[in-house]
Amino acid sequence: MNILIAGCGQVGSALAGLLSREGHDVSIVDRNESAFRLLPEDYTGYITVGLPSDQDILRKAGIENCDAVAAVSPDDNVNIMVSQLAQKIFGVKTVITRIYDPAREQVFAQFGLDTICPTNITVDSI
Repeated sequence: MNILIAGCGQVGSALAGLLSREGHDVSIVDRNESAFRLLPEDYTGYITVGLPSDQDILRKAGIENCDAVAAVSPDDNVNIMVSQLAQKIFGVKTVITRIYDPAREQVFAQFGLDTICPTNITVDSI
C-alpha cells in the first residue's frame, strides 16, 4: 500500500517505521525538518518538509497515489484539514485522524472522518 503520514512526532515516526518494515510505500510530511530525526534508522520511505495542510506539499509527498492517509500531527486543526483534503480533494478512501479534543472528535466523526482520540482512550483505560 501507498501510505502518507502527516506529522513526524513520536506517533508518526513510529508508524512510518513499522509500515516501512512491513513493506509498504510510506511518505511522511512535517513542517519541521528536525522532526525526521525521530525516524528509525531502517526507515526506507520518503520525507517531505512543509506544512501538511498545503495541497502542493501533499502532492509533492505523493498523496495522489495514496491508498491511505494518517493525520497524526500534534495540531487538531492541521489533522482535520489534512484529512478533509485527502478525502474530498484527493479521493483517498482510508483516512485516519488523530484528534486530542474529545468534543471535536465527536463532531468530526459525524462528518465521516475516522478519528482516534488519545484523550478518550486514556480516560477509558483508566
